[in-house]
Amino acid sequence: MNNQNLAIKIKDFRNRKGFSQEQLSEESKLSLRTIQRIEKGESIPRGDTLIKLTQALGVTPDDLLEWTDIEDKGYLTLLNLSSLSVLIQPILGIIIPLVMWILKKEKIKLVDDTGKKLISFQITWTLLFYIVLIVASKGAFIPLNFNFLNSFLLLITDFSIGIVILFLYLFNIVSIVLNIRRSQKGLKNKYLPAIPFLK
Repeated sequence: MNNQNLAIKIKDFRNRKGFSQEQLSEESKLSLRTIQRIEKGESIPRGDTLIKLTQALGVTPDDLLEWTDIEDKGYLTLLNLSSLSVLIQPILGIIIPLVMWILKKEKIKLVDDTGKKLISFQITWTLLFYIVLIVASKGAFIPLNFNFLNSFLLLITDFSIGIVILFLYLFNIVSIVLNIRRSQKGLKNKYLPAIPFLK
């Protein structure tokens, strides 16, 4: 647990309640010095102190303790990699990252930002992908079961459309790989172009 994050969270909850440190001290029946040390990150509230603080602030212990962001580059890498499921089925490139984002968006640092950008990019890419397929078939069918392997078959039957589809897949894969490298360096992801579906 990061003492500084916990200290910021406690101070934030105190300010939301409109309490000064003295008022929080009175409400929680803790000494002013204890409140000051906790908010400076010099000590971590445990046991009875934690219970008194949460009762005075009107929150649960989980509200304080789960807030501390963990940095997990492995999960960010996995989140980015999950969008490669687009090779199996384009809609999976949205669904799997969406589930992973929902599960950890408030618990791991940069997951919320990465997930929003990644999912918006995948939705934009999928819409463009299906528009190209519909235009290529002159509106004859909507190929919902299309996948990466089918693009090679399309390359044989209609070379110009096959090349466009392969380019779209290649662009998607390169974007994912570049953003995995950014995540591993602790940088924010950049998925462009993307319509911001999630804000």
